[in-house]
Amino acid sequence: MKAIWNGAIGFGLVNIPVKIYSATETSKLDLDMLDKSDFSNIKFKRVNEKTGKEVKWANIVKGFLIDDKYVVLDEDDYAAASPEKSKILSIEHFVKEAEVDSVYFETPYFLEPQKNGENAYRLLIKALQQTKMVGIGTFILRDSEAIGMIRPYNDDILVLNRLRFDQEIRDYKTLKIPAKKAPKPAELKMAKNLIQQLSEPFDPKFYKNDYSAELLKIIKKKAKGKSVKVKKSEPAKQGKVIDLMAQLKASLQTPKSKNAS
Repeated sequence: MKAIWNGAIGFGLVNIPVKIYSATETSKLDLDMLDKSDFSNIKFKRVNEKTGKEVKWANIVKGFLIDDKYVVLDEDDYAAASPEKSKILSIEHFVKEAEVDSVYFETPYFLEPQKNGENAYRLLIKALQQTKMVGIGTFILRDSEAIGMIRPYNDDILVLNRLRFDQEIRDYKTLKIPAKKAPKPAELKMAKNLIQQLSEPFDPKFYKNDYSAELLKIIKKKAKGKSVKVKKSEPAKQGKVIDLMAQLKASLQTPKSKNAS
């Protein structure tokens, strides 16, 4: 893994030198885009709009358009905008993890302690575990400010979850949301029974990306010249009045629900 940030966690007056590494990788198949006519690979080029010539990454800079002129930025400009946050993720608050709604979660990263920071790193893991709290702070990642939530993971390592800012969450009030009408007591009781029957401790290993595996089987079949049969799925029925009670009763009688009880 390659570090994407090198700095420190600010924990009160304690600084813990750390490096940030991406904690995830995609499980999707790496499909190439091809020209339908001859299956030639589609290439993307960074082209100068005036000359039409390709531009190397080394010659590309970033700028902001003001009054029809670009103001070009460099690494020093990013650091100058917030020097205290470019190398320090200062924990500003400690909160209960349950108070952070999952809608704010964006990307997880692993935090690796650097030389002379191991003891303070381990101390923070234990302190967060025993208080059942997480640390929240802001820092500069690449060229933008980010909110970070720091928490222990598997009693081994600190994980930094990048969070979305509140203004990045869209307003849902324009959507057609049903009125807050109380459900029928009998339906609510049955729904709660169904939830209880299907309740068990969360095990992330239970969930696999089966779609990619099945797609790979199809690819291998097609590579051997075999045809692929498509199983038609039933389309979702819309506009039909649903008998909730009947559906709940039927759900409670399914083998999956019975096995969960």
